[in-house]
Amino acid sequence: MFCRTKLHKKTQRAVEKGKKIITLPNINQSSYMKPDIMDNHDKPGDALAKASGTDIANACYGCRFTIGELRGLADARRELSGLISGTLQPDDESKVRNYLRRVVEEGRMERDVFGLCSIAKDIDTAVTVAREIGVSRGAVLGVMLDSAVTTGMATLEDIGRDFGDDVVHVMHGIIRVKSLYTKSPAVTSENFRSLLVTFAEDMRVILIMIANRVCVMRKIRDAQDDDARRQVSMEAAYLYAPLAHKLGLYKLKSELEDLSLKYLEHDAYYHIKDKLNETKKARDEYVANFIEPIERKLSEAGLRYHIKGRTKSIHSIWQKMKKQHVGVDGVYDLFAIRIILDSEPDKEKQDCWQVFSIVTDMYQSNPSRMRDWLSVPKSNGYESLHITVLGPGQKWVEVQIRTERMDDVAEHGLAAHWRYKGIKGGQGGVDEWLSNVRGALEANDDLQLMDQFRMDLVEDEVFVFTPKGDLFRLPVDSTVLDFAYSIHSKVGDHCIGARIGGRNVTIRQKLHSGDQVEILTSNSQFPKQDWLSLVHTGKARSKIRQSIKEMQSRQAAMAKEVLERKMKNRKLDFDEPALMHTITRLGYKVVTDFYAALADSSLDVNHVLEEYALQLRRDRGEEEKPAATTSADRYVMQSDDNAATRKLADDVLVIDGSLKGLDFQMAKCCQPVYGDEVFGFVTNGGGIKIHRVDCPNAPQMRERFGYRIVKARWDGKRGSQYPITLRVVGNDDLGIVNNITSIISKEERILLRSISIDSHDGLFSGTLTVMLDDTGRLQSLVRKLKTVKGVINVTRD
Repeated sequence: MFCRTKLHKKTQRAVEKGKKIITLPNINQSSYMKPDIMDNHDKPGDALAKASGTDIANACYGCRFTIGELRGLADARRELSGLISGTLQPDDESKVRNYLRRVVEEGRMERDVFGLCSIAKDIDTAVTVAREIGVSRGAVLGVMLDSAVTTGMATLEDIGRDFGDDVVHVMHGIIRVKSLYTKSPAVTSENFRSLLVTFAEDMRVILIMIANRVCVMRKIRDAQDDDARRQVSMEAAYLYAPLAHKLGLYKLKSELEDLSLKYLEHDAYYHIKDKLNETKKARDEYVANFIEPIERKLSEAGLRYHIKGRTKSIHSIWQKMKKQHVGVDGVYDLFAIRIILDSEPDKEKQDCWQVFSIVTDMYQSNPSRMRDWLSVPKSNGYESLHITVLGPGQKWVEVQIRTERMDDVAEHGLAAHWRYKGIKGGQGGVDEWLSNVRGALEANDDLQLMDQFRMDLVEDEVFVFTPKGDLFRLPVDSTVLDFAYSIHSKVGDHCIGARIGGRNVTIRQKLHSGDQVEILTSNSQFPKQDWLSLVHTGKARSKIRQSIKEMQSRQAAMAKEVLERKMKNRKLDFDEPALMHTITRLGYKVVTDFYAALADSSLDVNHVLEEYALQLRRDRGEEEKPAATTSADRYVMQSDDNAATRKLADDVLVIDGSLKGLDFQMAKCCQPVYGDEVFGFVTNGGGIKIHRVDCPNAPQMRERFGYRIVKARWDGKRGSQYPITLRVVGNDDLGIVNNITSIISKEERILLRSISIDSHDGLFSGTLTVMLDDTGRLQSLVRKLKTVKGVINVTRD
């Protein structure tokens, strides 16, 4: 990979003088000079930064860094020198420099699927970790040394000897997470459990991976592999952005969401961006007019403050547009005003409420949109007072009131809490969340685990109290049953309701902030399967599943005892192979399901014994009685509704690139036909539903469950027939229905299953369901139906 040619003499002289040259005479542009790694007058921290910048980049003649990477590394060198000085031990600098130098000189530098250099990406991540999150020595060194370990130039034992166990612990987590990305640019469902196990072990690994994903998303705009870019963007939107939100890293969260929208919804992103640029001058003028009287009043009150206007993120505006079904101009709160106070620690809340009083005296407030996170901060430590007031021109304006410390926490999340309160300050809510993750790892399968994890990340919170005044945080829409399980699993298992505000309520009652809840229990109450639809928290759902499994296990053991006792009563010998054959013949693939059916009486034990006795006779070679025959005149053919589904095997779908022969079903929402562009969606039960690429549910599935999407394409010959629904609209002319059905009846290999026509005010609208085998016949049929006199339009559902 590296070319060890001699440098031009002019270049060598420049190197000896310490100059940094990008373009070399008579040398290919992909090769760069050998640097002076460290000057004698370097300050503490500068050498490590320099080792991480162009100096390391140029440590070998043939090192193939791009011009952009060299410039980025030079910027990183300057920034790191200011961020990490004072946090390192005296010999950290030279040791890191030596490790990175060896990686480059030995030609071990790697590039990912997007062509990004591993060293450059690690250095960018280290800068983001140090600047945006504030985690220092262990995390920064762990990120920077990752390339040395993954390329085999160093072992974890070497790192432990030179830098200590803390750095090794961080690196162990980083290496485990990155190994999950070796075969795919985004983590797959089967690897998600391993990802969460690593996340649950060390909080810093989560912070580092968020920073890593931000750095990757910044650099893949021009990536050639569009499919890989979509996968990474969807993962950033459904996993890492909610993670950043949960940990209070709102700046990184907004950047991940905006970049994801940019790559996934390109037109929408640039449409909103252009609109914001067009209206920037008007917004700035409005903000100036709005804050001018506020500034005057705050100054008169003797408060130290500064005010800034903040345009909301493009992703946030896009979500409001979709939710409210309006254009950009219809979203009224495009910006927010932030008042940041320089207050003494013991006067923070007092000053914030004083500002609240000043603002609401000047502008009418909307009480329903007030958010008080001063009295009860969010679980990630976020503190602020949000109010919405009616400003000039009858426009609603959001005002956020906080102190400098609160603003630092809002920008940098838990890392800021650690600076103010120590490592455990403000982390209780996140510790509880990680505890829930660990519990979910024990109880759920991979897909349920992913759904629960995402739900726990994105939900807002309500605050409820016990009769003794203890405060509990729960997601919005949580029920009495969720609250019971948040207290203790046994309280949840036996919950029969609650008393709120002096009145009795059921277990399905939704809770609201400020509720005082007394849980009512009964020893005769036990978890039921339908409880899963009543709860909203992942903890409650996993505990219910765990309790139901334990109950089913006990019931199955009792059912087995009953079956064996009845076998003895009938003088039937117990034969394990014969019983297994009987269970299979009865349609049960899992033995526990069989015993569960016996336990709940959905399967008659006497019927099982008869089948078991019959199986014993077969095993002994005894003759079976001939089956009763039925005369032909009494024979009735039974229709098979599943025939079409079984026949789908004739049309082979290649799933996830190369897999054939998997069980799948056609989605009823979009009714795919042979020839449609399709994709697969893994259901909760583990089956695969095939959807059209333009299915109306596709955008939501990609946004919420991107990890369940698998590639699919048609292969083999067409042959199966599929139900397709067509909508026909036209003028209500005489005989139009006959004309439509006549065309369909003349078409080969097309069968009309149903037709429904509704006429009103001279117009008709109808729904046709036809069976056909591919998109070619469908398109031909649509064209012919459009030629019918009176038909205005024909569309496929």
